[in-house]
Parts: sequence; structure tokens; C-alpha cells
Amino acid sequence: MRRLITTLAILVVVLAAGMTALVLLVNPNDFRNYMARQVEQRSGYKMTIDGNLRWHVWPQLSILSGRMTLQAPGATQPVITADNMRLDVNLLPLLSHRLSVKQVMLKGAVLRLTSDSQRRSPDGAPVAPVDSSQLTSTFGDDWSFDIANLRLSDSLVIWQQPDGNELNLRGVNFSMSQDRHRQVSFDFSSQLSRNLRTLQFSLNGEMDASQYPDRLSAQVDEAQYQLSGPDLPEEGIKGKVSFDAGWQNTGEHFSLKNIMLSANDSQIDGNISGSLTGYPQLNVNLHAANLNLDTLMGCELSGGSEQSGALSRSQPPIIALPAIDNSANSPLNKIDATLAIVMDKLQWRGMTFNNVQLDATNHKGLLTFSRFNGKSAEGNFSLPASINVRGKYTLVSVKPDLQDLDVAPLLKAFDLPVVLSGKLSVQGALAGKGMSLEAAKQDWQGNASLQLQEAKFSGLNFVRMIQQAARRSNGLVQSDEQEATGTLQQLSASANLNNGVISLKDIQGENQVMTLQGQGQVDMQHRTTDVLFAVTVAGGWKGDSQLVQYLQKTPIPLRIYGSWDNPDYSLHLDDILRSQLKDEALKRLHQWQNGQIKG
Repeated sequence: MRRLITTLAILVVVLAAGMTALVLLVNPNDFRNYMARQVEQRSGYKMTIDGNLRWHVWPQLSILSGRMTLQAPGATQPVITADNMRLDVNLLPLLSHRLSVKQVMLKGAVLRLTSDSQRRSPDGAPVAPVDSSQLTSTFGDDWSFDIANLRLSDSLVIWQQPDGNELNLRGVNFSMSQDRHRQVSFDFSSQLSRNLRTLQFSLNGEMDASQYPDRLSAQVDEAQYQLSGPDLPEEGIKGKVSFDAGWQNTGEHFSLKNIMLSANDSQIDGNISGSLTGYPQLNVNLHAANLNLDTLMGCELSGGSEQSGALSRSQPPIIALPAIDNSANSPLNKIDATLAIVMDKLQWRGMTFNNVQLDATNHKGLLTFSRFNGKSAEGNFSLPASINVRGKYTLVSVKPDLQDLDVAPLLKAFDLPVVLSGKLSVQGALAGKGMSLEAAKQDWQGNASLQLQEAKFSGLNFVRMIQQAARRSNGLVQSDEQEATGTLQQLSASANLNNGVISLKDIQGENQVMTLQGQGQVDMQHRTTDVLFAVTVAGGWKGDSQLVQYLQKTPIPLRIYGSWDNPDYSLHLDDILRSQLKDEALKRLHQWQNGQIKG
């Protein structure tokens, strides 16, 4: 044991002495011009290092530098700027005049992906072959240069989008390592802030660069993200994603396969592929086991009662609201795309749909939804539509076909008063500007036919209202409360939508004791209603036979009007009864007069 310890101690002393001698004998500044020329020879970029290079021995033999920049030819800004650079080098290759860099580490770097940092040729400059004599190393042709690892720490990436806006990725931590077969492992984390929203993410995976630049393939094992900020759920949107990515230089084809995405309680999987040659092509094929748009969009139920309950969402401060833009600038105008998505479960504004299928195409800004259908409880829906974003305004056209959907959740979803329940069927055609609910309430037009089965007016029983008014006006008439049902077997109407006003015509409804007709309008912008019904109660009466017969055949005017928060109604039964009594009195007076003349 003592001999082993002595041997190890001697080995440590020899290594320490060798490293000390190497540090003393080899000046790292000898590599400065050589590295700069090698970088320029291999990439064309100019590398500048300020200050002296110096050794750093523990815990890794490294070369430290001061400020460094990397600038493309003709660019006005460097593509990379770093206050500090560290080169971790291998010891043994130095003995044979080889600079083998295990890792390049940049701390506090700024990476500019902007037009100012791009390679640019001088105006009018001819294209000439590179003069290789200018790139010859005077340090010695027997030196070689090799990098296996790259690391960025606490860095910033400035990314300029095609429209000129810049995105800043802050707190960038990136590490990449590759072996001699060009198999790469990478780890990346950063934070992106925009419009008071913050996206934090991290990912890791592997990449096969053995056939680069002809093709690349990568596998993202797991990426985690969290999006928070105004107009989002309080807990934000967070989840995980993994996928396999591929790139083929011929035709600039790309693919994302085996996508597995979670976002809060939503889960999506599928594939995306496309081509960037000429006019970009995009093909999306997805499947969602559950897609909860309410939790993703920050919508939640508010209000305690069924009549007042509505959907609300957290509102962003004014500064965070995006500016109204010309839809002609939409990226959809620059691509062709197809979309096919199957949703086992879809939740939207408090409603749940099952087996939802969506097939859509986009051709230079004209979106066509050839199929958008699904089921809900005992009902189903179909919403074929087209959306045109080629002009200044987004133009929407949709032909709804709803069958036996619960009307109460629909009214609540569109922020309308929940005064009806039953199974709704709708067939129609609508069109207008904008895609939001507010746009539909203000700038859409169209017509539709409405049918409602087992319709019931919440808080309103027309039969009971008329019978009670009749008893108060005339004690000779009574009613059967058990027959005073407020449910209509069917209720139908034709509707016209014009810039937020729904005009209802030819309202027809009936049950076993009542029939009604009517017309009116609903103003969605001012949240008011004005509907006039003519209600005929044919059953449930007792008492004076002549008066009952008269009420059974006479339509009673019933008007419902006012704001949604405080509606009012008027029932003109007293005037009708007084008119009937007057007519009856006149009839008896004429009979008495005729009897006197004959006598």
C-alpha cells in the first residue's frame, strides 16, 4: 500500500511539473493570430480578441481571453460579442503542436441575428475567388484546430423577424457537444418576454450531423415551458413537448414527427411536415385527446345564477393590448397549408364537444374549412366556413348547421341572457368582418332558421301569467294550476342578424294548452330585448262558460322589453276583458231592445 501511494504521489508531481513547465514555456498569445485566421478561413467571419490571452490551470487547463467579437464580412454589427471567452484545451496535443479545444465557453455573450449582423458584399463589388495566400498561417502549417464542445452562459440572443420586430432571448444557457462521428448532444434554456408576457423554456436532445449540410436529424427528448402574463390563466400555460425533427437540404424539406405536447390539461400528438422551397408548404396532422380552450384562453364562468352566469376572462392592461393590424400582413398570405385535426374532447366557453373533426386548407391567405363538425350530448354541429385574410380586414363566411344542441350553454357562451332552455337546431348563412365574438356581435350579417324543442322560458310561464291576470280581473273565471305548463313542445322562428341586432320574425310555439305567435328583436350591442307575443291559452280554464270560450279563442298581447339586467313585461288582458264585457253588454242591450219591439 505504501508503495502504491508513493507511486501515485510521484505521478501527481510529474504531471504538475509538466503542466507548470508547459504553462511557462508555451505562450497562449502565440495562438491568437492563428485562431483568428483559422476562423476566417473556415467561415469567412473575422474574430477579434482584445487584451492578452492567459492560462488557467485548475480545475481544467484553459486559455482565458478578454472581450471577443465575431463579425461577418460587410456587416455593421458583430454577430457575437462576449466579455469573456474560455477555451478548455487538451494537454497532450500541445506537446505535438496541436491546439485541441475541448470546449469553447462564452459568458455574457450577445448573439445578434439581425440584418446589421448579416454577411453583406460591398455595393458593386465583383464576385471573386478567395485568395488563399492571404489565409496562410504563419504560425505553422503543422498546427490543427478542433472544437468538440460549445457553451453559452447567461447570454442574450437578439432575433430580428422578417417584419423588422426584434425578439430578445434572455438568460440563454446553451451547451453542445459532438463526437468524432458528428453525433451532437445539446441542452438549451432561455426566457422570452414580449407584450408583458414571459415564456420560459428548456430543452435537451440529440442531433445527427454526420450528413450535414445535406440533411440533419434531431430528437428533442423533453422540452418544458411556461407562458405567463396578462390575458392568460392565472397559473399561465405550461407543459412538456417532445418530437423528432428532420431537415433535408434538397427541396428544403422539414418534418416534425412523433409530437407529444401537453398544455395545462390539454394533450396533443401528431406530425408536421413541409417545404420551404419557393412558396412554403405546410402540412399539419394532429390528434388531441383533450383540448381545453377555456383553460388555455383564460376563460372562466362568472356569475352565480343560470340567468346571469356568463363567461369572462382576465383583461390585460391597455399597454399589453396588441395593435390592430392590417390582416394583409398575415403570414398566412405567404404559405400554402393543410390542417387535419381530430379532437376526442373539445371544451370551449363552458361547452364540451366530442369526436370533433376539422379539415382545412390555406391558399395564399384564403382559408377553407371543408369540415368542422362534432357532437355534444344528444346533438351535433357542422360549421363549414371560409376566412379571407388577403385584404385589410379579415372576412369570414360560415354556414352553421346545428342539431339538438342545448341552447342554455350556447347563450351563455355568446354572452346572451340565458332565458331559454331546450334543444336548439339552426340552419343558416352568416358573414362579416373579424373572427372574435365581439366582431360577430357588431360586424356580421346573415339569416337563419331556428327550431327549439322542449323550449322553456326561464322564470316566465305564459299560461300561468295570463290565467292569474284573468282571475284578478274577473272573479267569474278560474284556472287549473296543474295544466299551467310553461314548456313548449316546439318553438320556431326566422332570424336576421345585422350588425349586432337580431330580428326575430314568424315566432311560432305551442304546447297542449297554449299557442303563441310573435316577433321582435334582440340588440346585442346595447344588451336590450323587445319582443311582442300573441298568446292564446286554449286549456286550463274553469268558470263562466262564455268568458272561458272567449279567452280560449282570443290572442293575449304579451310584450317583453328592456335591458337584459332588468327586463320588464306588459300584459294587456284587462283591456281585452273590458272590451269583451262591453261587447257582451251591448249584445244583451240589443237583445232586450229587439224583445221590446216585438212585444
